[in-house]
Amino acid sequence: MAAIFAFMGLGYVLQRGDAWDAHRRALWQMRFAKRLLRMLRLEVVAKGMPPEGSFIAANHQGYVDILVMASITPQVFLSKKSVGDWAVIGRFVKMAGTLFIDRSRRSEVSKQEEGFAQAIEQKVGMTVYLEGTSTDGSEVLPFKSSLLQPVVTNQWGVTPAFIQYECEGGDPALDVCWWEEMTFGKHLLKMMTLKSIKATIVFGESRIPGDDRKALAKALHGDVIALKSELERQ
Repeated sequence: MAAIFAFMGLGYVLQRGDAWDAHRRALWQMRFAKRLLRMLRLEVVAKGMPPEGSFIAANHQGYVDILVMASITPQVFLSKKSVGDWAVIGRFVKMAGTLFIDRSRRSEVSKQEEGFAQAIEQKVGMTVYLEGTSTDGSEVLPFKSSLLQPVVTNQWGVTPAFIQYECEGGDPALDVCWWEEMTFGKHLLKMMTLKSIKATIVFGESRIPGDDRKALAKALHGDVIALKSELERQ
């Protein structure tokens, strides 16, 4: 893992990464994610694909979701502000063009709208986790609507998605999903001992946002639950 971080970090610097636009950063992040997933012996199976430059509303089960999503389509992610201060990882997520938000301040969403627009205009997707926290995957928590205001204002398309994990040699709810008070380092080391991991991601039909963010959040939540039920029936 250290070698992958060093290799990708060097490649970023040599290609004058600080001057990169959202699309080039997203492609760099895609290559990085694919390398890390190979190291973790994690296979990604995608069913359907979101339109280019679409917002994506997905369930959230921890940091692995970001690697999975980033590996299949160019992405910009929205993260809580504190992640930017993490050692090593904080630097790399900044290099990838991640936008940071303080969820305790309502004004933060409007401040990031320009960053949202730049990504969408450059045909880069943006994944938002509207549950507000990660879970063990057994349920999809109600979606919060505040992050959808720029989507409604600008009438950007938004695509629902559901991710499910399976693993050999462990329990995906405990050894792949990262939630509640789990320690990051301990969790990562445990996950690295798994024989194999499979992530299945299903994309639904893109939605026109309409003019009510709360109604949109409720509709997207229903879409993601429907995708979950569909996948569990297979």
